[in-house]
Amino acid sequence: MYKLTGVTKRYTRGKETVEALRGVDLTIEDGDQLVIQGPTGGGKSTLLQMIGGLDRPTEGSVELDGVNLATISEAKLTRLRAEKIGIIFQSFNLIPTLTAQENVETALVPLGVKPAERRERAAEALTSVGLGDRLKHAPSELSGGQQQRVAIARALVKKPKVLLADEPTGNLDEGTRDDIMGLLEGLWHEYGLTFIMVTHDSSIARRAPRLATIKAGQITLTEQGRGGQFTPQQQYAQHGNQGY
Repeated sequence: MYKLTGVTKRYTRGKETVEALRGVDLTIEDGDQLVIQGPTGGGKSTLLQMIGGLDRPTEGSVELDGVNLATISEAKLTRLRAEKIGIIFQSFNLIPTLTAQENVETALVPLGVKPAERRERAAEALTSVGLGDRLKHAPSELSGGQQQRVAIARALVKKPKVLLADEPTGNLDEGTRDDIMGLLEGLWHEYGLTFIMVTHDSSIARRAPRLATIKAGQITLTEQGRGGQFTPQQQYAQHGNQGY
């Protein structure tokens, strides 16, 4: 479970101080799906960075299972991220000189997984996202949607507790966007992940059970129930036998 208390983040730009987050309080239960939406510069990506342990707040605490990510050592924070948190980025962040399988394996190196097991687990992860026949392809040989699937497999191969996604469909066309969202929602349901996503896309935001709207560094929470366009159960039933 996540518990954010009084999270404030300030940046200094020259002589100006920018307050990206202002006293955010937020609880995210295990297995929740939460979408964070807001205007550019409103603080949504900053909030995701706090949750992912990629940055630390100026004030306040960010607790994951009782561990304060704001105060633990950098070594312990790095280990916690490697073990518990998978992150998907808009720009895929794949290494162009590595194959799809090798890109996925990189997530297991910090955990000390042996090469043979890394290869096996990477192949299984890619198969689970419908890319079992693309293991040896370089990123340049894959479409945008396929590259994002590799990034999803890389995030999931270490079997994290938390899956974070920062605009995961921002570089994709509408049809591919819906495929990727169906995949993510199905995986959330199948693996019982805590799934937190930043998006500017209102059609995606409406699909989430919980919506955090952030503006000027402050959030408003909306409980949307299962009334979104697609529930995870519907998506998994639709795509479960198609490698999603």
